[in-house]
Amino acid sequence: MTFMKFFTATAIAATLALPVSAEVKIALDTPADMEQSGTYVWAHTFGEYLKAHGMEAEEYERNALGEEAERLDQVSQGLLEISMSDAKSAGTLDGTIFGSMMPYFFKDSDELDRALSEGGMLERINAGTTPKGVRVLDLVYLGLPSGIFTTQKPVRTFDDMKNVRMRALDELQIQTFETWGSKGTIVSWSEVPNALQTGVADGYINPPFVPLMFGHTAFIKYFTNAKMSASVRIAIASEDWYQSLSDEERATVDAGAKAAHDANRDFIANRAKILDDLKAAGIEVIELSEEERAKFREASQPLYEAVEMPEGALDAWRAAVGQ
Repeated sequence: MTFMKFFTATAIAATLALPVSAEVKIALDTPADMEQSGTYVWAHTFGEYLKAHGMEAEEYERNALGEEAERLDQVSQGLLEISMSDAKSAGTLDGTIFGSMMPYFFKDSDELDRALSEGGMLERINAGTTPKGVRVLDLVYLGLPSGIFTTQKPVRTFDDMKNVRMRALDELQIQTFETWGSKGTIVSWSEVPNALQTGVADGYINPPFVPLMFGHTAFIKYFTNAKMSASVRIAIASEDWYQSLSDEERATVDAGAKAAHDANRDFIANRAKILDDLKAAGIEVIELSEEERAKFREASQPLYEAVEMPEGALDAWRAAVGQ
């Protein structure tokens, strides 16, 4: 082999050995709004931390890199480094994560955090997802715990849910509504405004900021602060990418995730004003009494056995919160 051929072959091999892109792509799931979106607070803090410590990072607006399923595939294949995604997507890889969204299972978000860290549930989730190419860096709170938004009928008591048709994300939410005496219909997020305005759905379950961010205040009239569960999204990373990093880079990513976690929780701790924002937008805010909230909690108990989780996962969640 001539020197030139050897040099060329060596150069090509070296090029192929380099990462496809030095840029860490961060796929967002909400508008870039530090005032309203807890997941954007997480994503932006994470990206800025990486950049401050010598790693290139770029944010990509919602759905610019594909819908939920597409982004999950890209992450699992190592084509996308970071995605702010819904927990339902990760649940297709390992259903343990569904436990974090069970209605009225946790006393509050602090109890869920303790279950994830001290109780070892985040580690258990990753034991199921990382062999399939996806690392869950964190469970991220969109905003305050989810409540009940309605267009026509205010929900002041458990019995007020009877015959209200709610927009459902999936079959589990439909089961949830049925146990509460109401009905559910699955509607994609892009179709929600039309569904609410035409009466296909009478409301939805979401954290308080949602109608403000997505422009639903013209037809949403009531918000019941039911505090049914933490409004959870997830920050996922490509496991292939994560393992390809140097020890120093991996430590930076881990520290960035910790900084983002802390920023997200600080954001949530200061979100009480959002209820005033709802009122200012013309939405009546209804506080459930402890007695009525207990009725929702009691009705929700059978749902825990219906959640599709691996064998032993529900017991693990119960142990993690001391039940």
